[in-house]
Amino acid sequence: MSPEDVVHSFISAIEHQDLDAALALVTESVSYENMPMDPVVGSTAVRAVLEGYLAPVTEVEWKIISQWCVGDTVINERLDRFRIGDGWLELPVAGIFRVEGDRITLWRDYFDMGSYVRQFTEITA
Repeated sequence: MSPEDVVHSFISAIEHQDLDAALALVTESVSYENMPMDPVVGSTAVRAVLEGYLAPVTEVEWKIISQWCVGDTVINERLDRFRIGDGWLELPVAGIFRVEGDRITLWRDYFDMGSYVRQFTEITA
């Protein structure tokens, strides 16, 4: 698989909330970095974080607006959408994925934490 294929498969697995399939596409030592939070290192730790994020979610949609691949690095601009109850949390994201072979070694997302907290608070109130 090309780096873009790996990232597309990973995103599809997240959209289906299939963490086993998603984590099969990352290395054991993957670094997951939601900027500006501290990095989460290791597939087991990443699973725990994703389980927490997805627990209140009934649907996930990550729309790729644009994407570039430079060597082993995939950069995309996305609109990540999460259905929580009757509402949607929508978060513009810039993502960077470093891929070695057919597995992701680095996943870094840049987003506005204030927007996330505000929307999550409104939806779950």
